Amino acid sequence: MSDSQTERGAPRRGVFTRFLDGVEWLGNLLPHPVTLFAILAIGIVLLSGVLGWLGVAVEDPRPAGARGVAEDGMIRAVSLLDGDGIRRIWTNLVTNFTGFAPLGVVLVAMLGVGVAEKSGLLSAAVRAMVLSAPRHVVTVAVVFAGILSNTASEVGYVVLIPLAGAIFYALGRHPLAGMAAAFAGVSGGYSANLLIGTIDPLLAGITQEAARLIDPDYEVLATANWYFMFASTFVITAIGSLVTIFIVEPKLGKYDPSRADETVLDKHMMQPLAAVERKGLLWAGLAILGVFALMALTLAPEWGVLRNPDTGDRIASPFFRGFVVWILIFFIAAGYAYGRATGTMKTDRDVIDAMAGAISALGLYIVLVFFAAQFVAFFGWTNLGAITAVTGAQFLQDTGMTGPLVFFLFILMCAVINLSLGSASAQWAVTAPIFVPMLMLIGYAPEVIQAAYRIGDSSTNIITPMMSYFGLILAWATRYDKNLGVGTLIAMMLPYSIFFLLLWSSFFFLWTFGLDLPVGPGSPTYYPVEAE
Repeated sequence: MSDSQTERGAPRRGVFTRFLDGVEWLGNLLPHPVTLFAILAIGIVLLSGVLGWLGVAVEDPRPAGARGVAEDGMIRAVSLLDGDGIRRIWTNLVTNFTGFAPLGVVLVAMLGVGVAEKSGLLSAAVRAMVLSAPRHVVTVAVVFAGILSNTASEVGYVVLIPLAGAIFYALGRHPLAGMAAAFAGVSGGYSANLLIGTIDPLLAGITQEAARLIDPDYEVLATANWYFMFASTFVITAIGSLVTIFIVEPKLGKYDPSRADETVLDKHMMQPLAAVERKGLLWAGLAILGVFALMALTLAPEWGVLRNPDTGDRIASPFFRGFVVWILIFFIAAGYAYGRATGTMKTDRDVIDAMAGAISALGLYIVLVFFAAQFVAFFGWTNLGAITAVTGAQFLQDTGMTGPLVFFLFILMCAVINLSLGSASAQWAVTAPIFVPMLMLIGYAPEVIQAAYRIGDSSTNIITPMMSYFGLILAWATRYDKNLGVGTLIAMMLPYSIFFLLLWSSFFFLWTFGLDLPVGPGSPTYYPVEAE
């Protein structure tokens, strides 16, 4: 950079910065996700009419006589523009919506999360975790708490990120480094967690719908990626902490308090837990122990009521198939116990209001699901997903790209798509019907495909303005630097994205193909194509 350029205040923009500017510009051209799904649904109908008229077909790779295989052994494009197609759309519009797998599980889970959030339990738990950590492990505690907050992600965005900035400020460290560490945990490590969160049944439902384009009876459990995501929690914590300490914080340098807003410190957030809050957490802990005891009673004994009634199996059982019910019970029990102890919940009316508030906050999500469900249903009816999958799988086989390294390209593709389509569920609803069947046909199980997708989707959440909370994070950050812009925030978070993408992907390969470990309870790594 020349002196004259610096004096004019127009430093040369790097190639990568210009690339991000281009991504942001392209992302801004996309319509609202609801509109996008409506357009996609209409587009699928029109495309099916053209391909149906052209007679597009591919050879079905499944054996003759297998369920769903046509007599002539071909998969043909089905038009939705003829009389049968229009009647099918007309009579199934409602059931496409109500039968969409992710809808019910998310609504049920949020009933419980709403109680825990409204009672104050989630906020108190986050504060207790971070504020009680010794000074030298604060960074680790912030990242770790961010990952755990993904069980109810709004708590991480609304409570933990600004709290982390205030903590670092109080410790004499750069507050933006604290916010970056929290943001990396909450959003960059979005899919990792020690517990099954609302994102797990949501993605599992979409994966299951996509897998059934190939195998109509395939079932994907909410716990499909639990083992891998449990272990990933510690991997992401380590990566996020090291990037903060050795890259982000040194780059930010010494903080200048004159750049901050006068109201930058929220005194209430920095206060230690009050006695009544500690009492509430104790009660919540006892309630959680009670739930765990109940879970054990339904699964551990030979007579456990939620074991498989035919085989006695614990994994392929009602316990895991209905795991969202445990999420509901867990948060209601813990939230209500905390609320009773602290006085934030006194009657059943308080619990009901909390549940109603949680559901009302999902209004936009429900609208989005209506159109996403139509797109997924139309896509399945037309056979376009199966045709694309067979064609893509044949291409991979012809080029020899059928080994595990195909997942590196898949993860990278998901990370790039996420820059313009920031919603994990929206992106997966669009891409799963194509890539799940495609990778199944070259021998990989849907559960492993879903785990790989979650790495790519999470890693670039923190550098895309298309992420729904990006504007909120920017607003929080400007409290500490009134001149902070989008580019500064992206540049601050970019090292996390790079290292998450590289090291988390490497951990995936080591876990799945190096150590040959399952990504979740009963989750296979390979799909036996020849058995179909």
